[in-house]
Amino acid sequence: MLVTSDLQPELSQSSVRTTMAEGGEEESEVFEITDFTTASEWERFVARIEEVINEWKLANLAPGPPLLKGELSTGEWEDRSEVVTFADVRFGMTLHRLKEKQQVQTPGDMEEEDCQPQAIQDLLAMENDFPPRAHCLCRWFGVRSFVVLAPGGHSDSIQSESKASLLLSSISIAVNNTGCSVPVFVQTQQKWRRMYQGVCEGGGLRTNYDMVHLKRIPPQYDHLAGLLDVFKSKIACPLPALPPVTVSVRFTYILSDWTQSAWTQEPPDFDIPYGGNVGGAEFGKLPFGALEDPVSELHLSTTWPCLSEEMIVDNSVYSDLDPLQAPQWSVRVRMTDNPQCLLGDYLSEFVKICHSLESTDQLLGGLVLDDDDKDPSRDVSAALQRLTEPSPLPLPTISDVVSNMKTRTKFRRKEAPIGGELLNMILQFLFPDAALEGFPRAEKPSTEQGGEKQDTAEYKETYRQYKSSPEGSLVYQLALCMCVVNSNHGGLRAVAHLWQEFVLEMRYRWENNYSIPGLPEGSPDMSACLLLQKLQMLNCCIQRKTAREARMKEAANQQASAAAAVQDKPARGSTSAGSDGWDVEDSDEEFFECETEMEMETEENIASNSDADSAQNNTLPKGKVASNSQPSNDRTNMHKSESAVSFKDTVTSQPEGRLKQCGDLCLLDSSEPLYIPITQEPGPMTEDMLEQHAEVLAKLGTSAEGAHLRARMQSACLLSDMEAFKAANPACKLEDFVRWYSPRDWIEEPLTDETGQRVLKGELSPRMRIPGNMWCEVWDSARPVPARKQKRLFDDTKEAEKVLHFLAALRPAQVALQLTPMLVHAAILRVEEEGETSPPALATMLAQIQARASKVLRAPNMDAQKCEELVRQVTLVETVIARARSLRAKFNTEKARSDDGAQELERFVSSLLEQPEVKVIGAGRGPAGTVIHKLFATAQKAAHSFDDDDHSPSEHRAELDSCPDFPRPAGREYILRTTVPRPCPVSRPCPQRMFCTLIKEDFRLAGAFTSDTTFM
Repeated sequence: MLVTSDLQPELSQSSVRTTMAEGGEEESEVFEITDFTTASEWERFVARIEEVINEWKLANLAPGPPLLKGELSTGEWEDRSEVVTFADVRFGMTLHRLKEKQQVQTPGDMEEEDCQPQAIQDLLAMENDFPPRAHCLCRWFGVRSFVVLAPGGHSDSIQSESKASLLLSSISIAVNNTGCSVPVFVQTQQKWRRMYQGVCEGGGLRTNYDMVHLKRIPPQYDHLAGLLDVFKSKIACPLPALPPVTVSVRFTYILSDWTQSAWTQEPPDFDIPYGGNVGGAEFGKLPFGALEDPVSELHLSTTWPCLSEEMIVDNSVYSDLDPLQAPQWSVRVRMTDNPQCLLGDYLSEFVKICHSLESTDQLLGGLVLDDDDKDPSRDVSAALQRLTEPSPLPLPTISDVVSNMKTRTKFRRKEAPIGGELLNMILQFLFPDAALEGFPRAEKPSTEQGGEKQDTAEYKETYRQYKSSPEGSLVYQLALCMCVVNSNHGGLRAVAHLWQEFVLEMRYRWENNYSIPGLPEGSPDMSACLLLQKLQMLNCCIQRKTAREARMKEAANQQASAAAAVQDKPARGSTSAGSDGWDVEDSDEEFFECETEMEMETEENIASNSDADSAQNNTLPKGKVASNSQPSNDRTNMHKSESAVSFKDTVTSQPEGRLKQCGDLCLLDSSEPLYIPITQEPGPMTEDMLEQHAEVLAKLGTSAEGAHLRARMQSACLLSDMEAFKAANPACKLEDFVRWYSPRDWIEEPLTDETGQRVLKGELSPRMRIPGNMWCEVWDSARPVPARKQKRLFDDTKEAEKVLHFLAALRPAQVALQLTPMLVHAAILRVEEEGETSPPALATMLAQIQARASKVLRAPNMDAQKCEELVRQVTLVETVIARARSLRAKFNTEKARSDDGAQELERFVSSLLEQPEVKVIGAGRGPAGTVIHKLFATAQKAAHSFDDDDHSPSEHRAELDSCPDFPRPAGREYILRTTVPRPCPVSRPCPQRMFCTLIKEDFRLAGAFTSDTTFM
């Protein structure tokens, strides 16, 4: 009995069970029924390849125009990639295509059978033989568009022949089904071997791309004759006489011996102090150049294009291929990877300091001050605290520091990062005025190293765009010294040591009223770096202090003279003379001893300004502190009650502090002339002070009280000017002040008076007439006090100590970051100086660096990592210049016999730096070819002279005379072409090509063999 189960159509397999009843035995048989309507993995893989080909529109493409010479190297290529999967194995499918200037390839134009695919036509094209820079498949097969199918994983490779055949079959089916006219390659074997197999089909022709790769060259194929035998045997031409084969040959010679060339780097000068460094690094100049030859090898390629096999002989016995007779020469240079360059090394080592976390005390330890020498008065960080102490403490002088150092150096000299002699050299370089006897005062604190260069607008714009400092300024020179000290004289500890000495020098100059040399005059320059602004602020403080002490001395002399004069007439002269003399002294004491309890002004001390000014004759600071401690409401009531008294004082007091008459203007309420008062100069500010001031104003909020307080904080200078104006013009009023101070707020209109005459009548602007106007409030609270008796708007003592505290508190990492803009600025200037005769491409690189530097260095918070990237760009430019110098030295461009030859060599060197391969004009007979020939001949003689040291002089001379000018070729390349009918005599003539590479440890044959599919 036969028992069967139901068969379902959609199932791929079922089972049938059979039972034999008679014998009592049961037998079962299992078999499969395959449903061929379901696609297999391989079919889906082929379908996916076809889908990608159709998506890229590679079917039935019409041939493009012939390629121009060198277009495979100079043209623009486009790549497209997709992922295809076969049995859980990922493959990358990549299209490489040369962009054409005129897009003539359109689908549907290859309907004619005689139209050959573009890749088959290009097999015979010779315009792009041996391209200097191209994909390896372009070099071997001359294709301009192709697809590569390669395993997706880095470790995956197709090493078995069966897998390779399966993939080739897959792409062959896809190419036939889609009509793809672009060759498709499969990468096999290990990826480093660059083994490819492929196919291209169309127009009734089929080209198979095969390859052979061996590690060593077989002796029978080590010449052209053996390669021709391989090529002809592979073609298997059915004709009795094979058409002649066209051969293109290229030999490459390598020159790596530069012993005869001069070293472009300056040798160390051991005669000068601390001059034993390569490159001649000085304190005021960054070193430049490569420490090793940036050009490692020169590759000379000699080419014989389009030769018939019958014209040349190249076998194991003899060769006609003499490099001096080659019609074409081309040269490429191989550069040293990341050569060590001085400028880049110095900059990179210095920028690394920005990442350090150690403080100066941690680095130097007890080097400067021993435990028994420590004193609160000698601690720079306690400078601000000492200002508020009632009893003055003695501040250290440079003589004390030097004497203490002398006593300690007897047993600590070896511990100092910078030796005494070297430290003196650096300090004398930074402060040249200190080298003279008596430490003279610098009367003009402006840098002179820059000369006339600093007067040009272009030069000023140069350092401002980097937020640096002028070339040759103190900060600029300090940055260079720090960089050299860090690289050559002790590293990070030496930087900390030099910075500490610099801070001590700044304090000494402040205490002894010596201006700081090498700084631009005037207030801090906001377009410069913060460190320069701080030193400019300190210089301003020194100048203000010097002027104030000079006034004090003059006032003391006047007082002494007045006291001597009144001895004869004490009763009559004491009042007037004593009053004038004590007024001056009181004002000077006021300027000197005026103190502010808080660093930032608040509402209380702003409102107490007028109260403090009311006690001008009180020279004790205690009285001012007491006035500052009064409640704000009492001060407000006092201001209101004193407004009438203030106006009365303007009428009754005597004029003081007049500078000059203000044109023809007169006071409105009297016929007295209007005088311009002597006012206080506004206090200079650095950018960080402006930021702090802006933050304080922003924290006051937007309330009415905050806005009022903000306006009062900003009116300190206005109050001072109003008081000086009242003192100079006792009978004045607010309208008079506005006419001088803000003429735009005084509006005059012509009117007709009672007599019919036209007169000008003036009035305040609408904003000045607003109730509660700040100008009116300040005017009411202002008293007639001349500038010399007013509270100082700029406390030079306080600001100088702030600057010194800022300098002393900087860690070496912060110092390095502050000095980085100057170093980058100096590096760019050095590159511009050294690169005047460099290739044109250097100008573009410099422009990019300048734009990048301007963006990085002007950022509010400078990033050390971005500075490191900037240093790497500068190093790259330095490398380019070093390469140009090396090539010029090797080709002796300055010693050319004629001007034309020198220009030709200069163009040749510039081209070597910009192009991968440069054609030598005139081959071996041109100016560049002659120099190259001499270089090879010299290297050959030098090599043979070392090898023949044991021979006699005559034998040695004969050996040198017979020495060939060129060594054995390091690489030989052959391209064999012909057109023959395949596979039978009646087939259409088909192009055949084989590319051969013969290197010492690399033998490669890449053949493209075409057949007529009609007779296959």
